[in-house]
Amino acid sequence: VQLVESGGGLVQPGASLKLSCVASGLTLDRYTVGWFRQAPGKEREGVLCRSPSDDNTRYADSVKGRFTITRDNAKNTMYLHMNNLGPEDTALYFCAVDQLIAPCGLKDYEYDYWGQGTQVTVSS
Repeated sequence: VQLVESGGGLVQPGASLKLSCVASGLTLDRYTVGWFRQAPGKEREGVLCRSPSDDNTRYADSVKGRFTITRDNAKNTMYLHMNNLGPEDTALYFCAVDQLIAPCGLKDYEYDYWGQGTQVTVSS
């Protein structure tokens, strides 16, 4: 299984950005998926997740109303859409897959496969 993120970069506050996560070795829409981030000196935190078990998306309070997840099944790719970015969103962003089909969680230990991360920097 391989997950590859892309789309990170340097943006100004208030900007939008879309991250991609291409999967190989498994079919994304069959599994629980999540996006996580880790800022310098901080622990990795869950941003949002989605599970096919209940077709529900769970969000961290810090991103609710600003971030969403979509998926292109034909490309076996999921996307993290980030709007109204602020400096507090600066972090290395990871996509992850949990093999357990259950309502998703935002704890990193619940996930089995990880990408290498893509850096998002929000600065003026």
